[in-house]
Amino acid sequence: MNVKKRSHPDPTQEDLTMPMRVPTDEQRKTDPAGNRTSATSTDRQALPESSNHNSTGGNREPLTPDLLRKIDAYWRAANYVSVGQIYLCDNPLLREPLKLSHVKQLLLGHWGTTPGQNFLYVHLNRVITKYDLNMIYISGPGHGAPAVVGQVYLEGTYSEVYPAITRDEVGLKKLFKQFSFPGGISSHVSPQTPGSIHEGGELGYSLSHAFGAAFDNPDLVVACVVGDGEAETGPLATAWHSNKFLNPVTDGVVLPILDLNGYKISNPTILARISHEELEQLFRGYGWTPYFVEGNDPDKMHQAMAATLDRVVEQIKRIRQDARTQGKPERPRWPMIVFNSPKGWTGPKEVDGQPVEGTFRSHQVPLSVSSTAPPSTSSS
Repeated sequence: MNVKKRSHPDPTQEDLTMPMRVPTDEQRKTDPAGNRTSATSTDRQALPESSNHNSTGGNREPLTPDLLRKIDAYWRAANYVSVGQIYLCDNPLLREPLKLSHVKQLLLGHWGTTPGQNFLYVHLNRVITKYDLNMIYISGPGHGAPAVVGQVYLEGTYSEVYPAITRDEVGLKKLFKQFSFPGGISSHVSPQTPGSIHEGGELGYSLSHAFGAAFDNPDLVVACVVGDGEAETGPLATAWHSNKFLNPVTDGVVLPILDLNGYKISNPTILARISHEELEQLFRGYGWTPYFVEGNDPDKMHQAMAATLDRVVEQIKRIRQDARTQGKPERPRWPMIVFNSPKGWTGPKEVDGQPVEGTFRSHQVPLSVSSTAPPSTSSS
């Protein structure tokens, strides 16, 4: 978890240019190879309290071309910093051709959840700035530490806490080398991460911690990313019901974001293998209003997520206002987001003839690199 302060840099003002489920119904349109080709933002509204409310006024592309370019550049920069932590011990900005000596001898880390969390983090930063939110971020799939550590570094907090990790090439090299390295930091989000209240290695407790942070903290919004593998644990499956205890007058808000990338370390996830309708009904039965953001085209997904977050924040504001100024006694149906993107998004699509992106093979290190296993010419 990392505190997202209003004073943090607005990613939309940073012109960074560092490079970097199987379909269940007709909404997940595919090309002949089975790849998803569209992004959809849907809420399937059937309940009166939110069926007629749309904060974007029907605009499904709230990002201007310039803002879209900046958000995408920041996301790609975060993905590069994440990959660098897993792979590199030298040459952090690739100022010279990559050599085997620049790569760590032992590669450890989790790539699969990382690009999705980077995507969510930058979009949450946008709404924090737009709506002046007091928000924290809890990472349920905390094994995706490259994302969280990288984001905290990019926004400057990491260097404030650890001055030796400077915001330049020297500091970036130290950041990369220390990750999952003797004398460095762990490959999971740990107490060493600035702002951490949630240890990312033990899955299942993120949502409980999110509600604990929100109780008696009326101005707080807790964005809690829940991994679809983590969602199969007993504690997490039970924690969805904690919304029954959330008082919109005296408590903050928990915004769960289910990261539905389809796979655990070597198996499909249950929630990714049920139909869209069944998944929606499941969360409605838990008392939530689910919004779906689905696809794999980055530009379309940026627009879909921006539109959905605008609508969700407006809904949260309305619920709070109704409860605090009009004294409405009924328990609200809080929003949540189902974020369906490929596991290992933007990483290698195929290695040695085996699909990687969008499969369990991208869960940890997607591409082995060593003196005995150099990068395959068949990877793409």
